[in-house]
Amino acid sequence: MLESENSSMAERLYDLERQVLEQQEEILSLKSTLAEVLRRLNILDCNSSRISSSTSSSSSYETTIKNNRIRSTQITTTSTLDDWRLRRSGSNTNSTTSSPSRFQASTKVTNLNRRSMHHMSNGSLHSADSQSSTSPAASPLPRPATVHSTAAPMQLNNINNNNVNNVNNNMSQSTGGMGSPTGLAKRWNSTGDFVMTSPTNSSSSSALLQNNRYTTKSLLNLQSKNSPSSALKHGSNTAQYEEDSNSVRMYLRGRPVTFYVPEKRADALNYDITKVQPAPSKKLKLDWVYGYRGKDCRSNLYQLPTGEIVYFVAATVVLYNIDEQSQRHYLGHTDDIKSLAIHPNKLLIATGQCAGQDRRTASPHIRVWNSVSLATMAIIGVGDFQSAVTSVSFSQADNGTLLVAIDDSTEKTISVWEWNKGETGKKVTETKCSVDTVVGAEFHPLDRNQIITIGKNHIAFWTLDQNGALYKKMGIFDSREKPKYVTCLTFTAFGDVVTGDSNGNIILWGRGTNAIGKFVKKVHEGSIFSICALRNGKLISGGGKDGRLVLLGEDLSPGGVENYIEPHFGAVRVVTQGKGAQLLIGTTKNCILSGDLEMGFTPVVMGHTDELWGLAIHPNMPQFITGGRDRLLQLWDTLSHSVVWSKDINEQIQCVEFLPDGEFVLVGTLTGKWMVFDSMSRELLSQYTDGSEVIQTIKASPNGQLVAIGSRDNTIYIYQRTGVPHKFNRIGKCNGHSSFILYLDWSVDGEYLRSNSGDYEILFWNPNLCRQVTNSSSLRDVEWATSSCAISFETIGIWPEGADGTDINTVNRSPDKTLMATGDDFGKVKLYTYPASKPKSLSYTYGGHSSHVTSVAFLHDDTRLISTGGADTAVLQWAII
Repeated sequence: MLESENSSMAERLYDLERQVLEQQEEILSLKSTLAEVLRRLNILDCNSSRISSSTSSSSSYETTIKNNRIRSTQITTTSTLDDWRLRRSGSNTNSTTSSPSRFQASTKVTNLNRRSMHHMSNGSLHSADSQSSTSPAASPLPRPATVHSTAAPMQLNNINNNNVNNVNNNMSQSTGGMGSPTGLAKRWNSTGDFVMTSPTNSSSSSALLQNNRYTTKSLLNLQSKNSPSSALKHGSNTAQYEEDSNSVRMYLRGRPVTFYVPEKRADALNYDITKVQPAPSKKLKLDWVYGYRGKDCRSNLYQLPTGEIVYFVAATVVLYNIDEQSQRHYLGHTDDIKSLAIHPNKLLIATGQCAGQDRRTASPHIRVWNSVSLATMAIIGVGDFQSAVTSVSFSQADNGTLLVAIDDSTEKTISVWEWNKGETGKKVTETKCSVDTVVGAEFHPLDRNQIITIGKNHIAFWTLDQNGALYKKMGIFDSREKPKYVTCLTFTAFGDVVTGDSNGNIILWGRGTNAIGKFVKKVHEGSIFSICALRNGKLISGGGKDGRLVLLGEDLSPGGVENYIEPHFGAVRVVTQGKGAQLLIGTTKNCILSGDLEMGFTPVVMGHTDELWGLAIHPNMPQFITGGRDRLLQLWDTLSHSVVWSKDINEQIQCVEFLPDGEFVLVGTLTGKWMVFDSMSRELLSQYTDGSEVIQTIKASPNGQLVAIGSRDNTIYIYQRTGVPHKFNRIGKCNGHSSFILYLDWSVDGEYLRSNSGDYEILFWNPNLCRQVTNSSSLRDVEWATSSCAISFETIGIWPEGADGTDINTVNRSPDKTLMATGDDFGKVKLYTYPASKPKSLSYTYGGHSSHVTSVAFLHDDTRLISTGGADTAVLQWAII
């Protein structure tokens, strides 16, 4: 009788637990509906504020620029990041949107004290003045602060102190960002702060620059000049204006480069080197993110109750509503995001990042943020983590008050945090987790303070006691086959742990024990990368090598239902449940698929998997094409946000170019080959070989009859189109550069060509004769069809102080010749007014990439800008507003 009663009691207990879970899901659904309503109200409120504030902000900015006059021609700069700081004057904790962006500057200007000026926008992604969607350069050492918005600030670079006083009279800094009632300083990337100097204090300024430990050798190497009326100092260097020849000379890593000022072009009339080029009247807003990081990350794809799926790529977290075809973006991170976790309330999200090259601005840490308002709730672990936060998980049994994290340092540290204790959280405990790789850590959903970690040669069951100490019990495999890796885990409705391993086995570990309860051998061929527990109690496992998705019963018996992921999408990395019976699949080739086991799966997100360099814009359609080291050539549509077609060309791609008619695509590779593809059918039509070095760049003349091929063998090859539209004949070679070719531009009439090389040289050519034009001053008034050369008269102002000559990777001019964009080694996209021919040219800076930006390009209709990341493989689409 006692045994029967105990069995009956256990059944009733299980039923009660199941009912509680069902009720929790109902409550969660109601919360999610409310959150979605709040989000939409937020959009309406922000749109309303944008309309009311746009007119006043615009007129204030124009008045500021008009009133600015430069009274001195000698400006001293410093190249330190510490001098650019963003301070918040108030807390404003209750607002989910921020006030319109403002300028703030110091009103006290002295000759020796350095000053800086910031243009910032801290609203949500839907607020009026935060449409730039730029990435906040968060401080690596956060102090106690209030809840803050993560819509990123725009940075207005290169402003001198004459501008500071005028701007301060018109604009003020908005609140928001990581702030507190006492204020919080943040570091921002900049090209320097500018101090008005006089002959009496120039020595003091020089000493100040020499003592600056962050100052490095200026890229421009601007040499000093005796005449103060024609020199603009950059650190200890000077840009010189030569009045006799009407030219500007500057130094790039010690090499003098002369640019002849145009005399007939309207954009260069009354050229004055001492004037400041104003920032552009238009800005950028992150519109769409292409790509996903599934190649080397796990458990990073979830369905939110609001209808959005959440995942990450580069330094951007994407919230994508598939039905509405809309995206929102969390941009609080400063380097590669490596992990993601959802709070039990399904509204809060935790994301962890790795360390960047500069630990001051890209320290590994965790951010906890609200998925509705995109406001950051806490920044955890700055200064504690050493390498990368590869796994995070909220506690489940206590409503998510704790957070566990794995630091992929040499010690493989596990730490537990009370994340909601202040703005930086409170560390409960920390200990060494394993000598080998740890691939995951999860709190037990039913047993309080129980944590399971998995990885190479182990599964460990941890207990967090009342004193904050962690105790570990290793999983016991007994005589069964011990895998090299335990690769994934999940939990049944009754609290049992289910794991998959590198041998294709699935193991059930009884609740509260470290012993095997059931062992199912060879469910998959090769590793099992993901196991998903469905709402009905069944499980789905995803195999890496065999590409199979297998439905398992509650007792782990195969359910007879399977499906298969096609190899060109990659192996299964993540399986998660979407809406209803829908499944979401993340793959190792950075794709996300949606569907079910019966009907199959279709891609909703596609991306590249290796370093991305090639980018070209269709000349008359809202499309662009990309090519990378993964050998993929992909044509994208900016309106449908989808891949039109994708082709593996069996060659690593360095550059791509559309012919002016848009019918053919030219592709340069790493082996000296370049190919011609039909842009509609993607068929390979012809291919050519010029040497064995990398084809660095390809440029077609405006009429499409000539093509210039820039190679890393220091040669430019000139081809002429034949009677067959897709075939070309080589008519000659342009030799004269002493280093590899980087950039090429054709003149509007196709009569001239200019080129940049790796040793900072600019040369001009007659492509029909394949001869160099040595008298470059005679070409000062030539109009160029493009502005891809980073070293030219039009790009004097894009080079930051203290930078290396390779820091700027790409330059592009808008078709209407009003804007210029650059991409650099620090993952930043900058927007300038074209031409940026003044040494002091103001710009807006935008983040989102976590690697060097390899290419930027404007669409043919000036509505959008496309940027590609190198190692982060992300493609970002920016709206021009």
